[in-house]
Amino acid sequence: MVSAQSMKERVSAEVDRLARELVKASDYLAAHPEIGYQEYESSALLRNTLDRHGIRSEAGTAGMPTAFRAELPGQSARPRIALLAEYDALPGIGHGCGHNIIATSTIGAAIALRSVMKELPGSVVLLGTPCEESTAEGAGGKIPMVSQGLFDQVDAAIMMHPGTLNMVSTASSLAARGFDFEFFGRAAHAAAKPHEGINALDAVIQTYNGVNALRQHLRPDVRIHGIITNGGAAANVVPEYASCRFRVRSESVSYLEEVVQKVIHCAEGAALMAGATFKWTEYANPYHNYIANEALARLGRAALREAGVKLDEVPEERGMGSTDFGNVSHKTPCVTLRLSIGDLSLRSHSAEFAAATLTPRGHQSIIDAAKAMAFMAVELIANPALLQEAHKEWEAAMAAQA
Repeated sequence: MVSAQSMKERVSAEVDRLARELVKASDYLAAHPEIGYQEYESSALLRNTLDRHGIRSEAGTAGMPTAFRAELPGQSARPRIALLAEYDALPGIGHGCGHNIIATSTIGAAIALRSVMKELPGSVVLLGTPCEESTAEGAGGKIPMVSQGLFDQVDAAIMMHPGTLNMVSTASSLAARGFDFEFFGRAAHAAAKPHEGINALDAVIQTYNGVNALRQHLRPDVRIHGIITNGGAAANVVPEYASCRFRVRSESVSYLEEVVQKVIHCAEGAALMAGATFKWTEYANPYHNYIANEALARLGRAALREAGVKLDEVPEERGMGSTDFGNVSHKTPCVTLRLSIGDLSLRSHSAEFAAATLTPRGHQSIIDAAKAMAFMAVELIANPALLQEAHKEWEAAMAAQA
């Protein structure tokens, strides 16, 4: 068998050959951002790029029109390594989370790997995963893929994400759920006959008050945040309808369920106080907490160094968000490589972050990430002991979740 080092050298050369094409694709995605489940042009661009390089893909994965799947066969089906691409943008901002870089670096890694797959005793699957951001109903495009078993035959999953540091973190993420609360009252003239009305907005406000009182009695890892989505139409009319939306997060899936029930009880009590009727719906797929894997993280750091990236010191205290990659991490060992596209003052989910993806530093992150992800895939397939170590750690982490 050809050595892993030799294959990585060829993969690196292939990424360099693709560099201009990948950068052009990333910049195009930045100029034509599409929000979750509307990424038709973005998905088509990525699939067409794969097709030009001899990689056929299938659209509509897990029932999502903008999702896609491509298999890169090797000498055998297993081990199978998954590369995950995100490409949805944020409304009003564009690619303020850098998903244009995620998408193009990932397809770059896949195209480069195609040149060595015949020499590898395993396979690679590339998944285009829509709507990671909570911008649409049923957000979390990886979650239907998990539910439909797409990761049951995957031995490890790799992603990258742009940011402000070059690193591979073993931090977790927060499990998250999202709810719409609607309240139904009765309209009346707010001055002439307010006593004939039932104020639905009062129920929304009392829901907020109840949640705020609840915070003192929750664990420090919990985050609850929300907005009023409808507060009435005129000040001189008792609002007969009002609504609000909350996102509830915790480090633990099981504890999150406890918190969710308490938040729902706040809304139920608010409806009772106002005399309104009430219903709730879950507007997003439940996001699980992310299970980090130090074995894969070590391999990722080595791959980044091999790609020429200087790693940064990781601050001890960092805020946590939520990702549907957490759901994947409950099925198979996962890792996320992080590449810097700006200094520490750069804020994600901002227009400035979107602009940073178009800079030379942003462009270089595409090339570096493509190489590092491909290097990891080669090592994991060529060296079974690496996967065994990752799975041993993952099994222990999952047992601790129970």
